[in-house]
Amino acid sequence: MAKNKEIRAQFDRETITVYQAYSPTIGLVAAKNNRFVEPFSYNRMTWIKPSFLWMMERSNWGLKTGQEVILAIKVKRECFEKALLEAVLTSPSGSVYKSSDEWRELMKRARIHVQWDPERNIHGGKLEYRSLQIGISRHLIQAYNEEWITGIDDVTPLVKKIHALKREGQLAKAKSFLPKESVYPVAEELMARLGMD
Repeated sequence: MAKNKEIRAQFDRETITVYQAYSPTIGLVAAKNNRFVEPFSYNRMTWIKPSFLWMMERSNWGLKTGQEVILAIKVKRECFEKALLEAVLTSPSGSVYKSSDEWRELMKRARIHVQWDPERNIHGGKLEYRSLQIGISRHLIQAYNEEWITGIDDVTPLVKKIHALKREGQLAKAKSFLPKESVYPVAEELMARLGMD
């Protein structure tokens, strides 16, 4: 039985895949260069999501304005886990923080924010377990872009294919194209930091 909070993702020994959605002016150039370049901004928080279907819910399958290009970004697991070890939850949790005051002080200095949202099925319906979102502050975005990332793929054509099959009622075929995600192994120290069950 799934725990209430799990990191589910595509990963191998060295990397984990996360997703972001951008306008073509940012997304297409990033995929071409395997790095984010102008007009990508280093001055605002950027959010990454290990769950493909949560990204589909957020971007409405790439149909939302400014989120038309879906990127699958491979980042080094070492960097991903190191960042999570300094993460602060976006809401105070009694099992993680001693008090709301402690949480507020940590939030003021946080370079990594973590939020748990209900995972989604292929229809966008909420599932019983939650999926991780990671907010990378402007203080770490350059490191994210230059040190964490090993590759960026434009998966928009795949997104369009799955969405078209879903609309046509070919659910089994649509699901067969979904990225194969597994439960990502998390050390006890990190589980405590993230407020996981």
